[in-house]
Amino acid sequence: MQFSQKVAIVGNSGSGKSTLAEKIHSQTGAPILQLDNITWDRKQIQKRREISDSLDALKQFTDSHSPSWIVEGCYGELIESLFSLRPMLIFLDPGEAVCLKHCQNRGWERHKYPSKDEQDKYLPFLLSWVSEYYRREGPMSYQFHRALYDRYSGPKILFDDVALVEALGAR
Repeated sequence: MQFSQKVAIVGNSGSGKSTLAEKIHSQTGAPILQLDNITWDRKQIQKRREISDSLDALKQFTDSHSPSWIVEGCYGELIESLFSLRPMLIFLDPGEAVCLKHCQNRGWERHKYPSKDEQDKYLPFLLSWVSEYYRREGPMSYQFHRALYDRYSGPKILFDDVALVEALGAR
């Protein structure tokens, strides 16, 4: 599969965004920005930064890595801010069961937690968060992501086939 120089990947936690980003990186060499890294306060777990700070960091990343980059995350408002740059938009929606399984099997996310034990403390919350994706409202919901995908006029791909997402190597 060929990817454009700019790629934005959106979907639920556990949908395979990071894994797909790594696969695209291995083909293109484009640098990756995981939106978690600019959304959360690095000094306090579970504390979100101001949206304006995240938007500034996102712009800095895209400006400094033009013309090629990969941005991935569940933050719909941040993904939407990239639309003027015309990235390839990829919406991953393999379904709740797949996302839950991926989260349960997730390795230690060193960029988010000081230890695997610390990460595992938040697993019940994460699993609840994943399940609520299809019912909640706001920029991190299925409804927002779907509307984002539907209204984007640039190049886009929807992966809603579980087998295809699994074949991409999602955890």
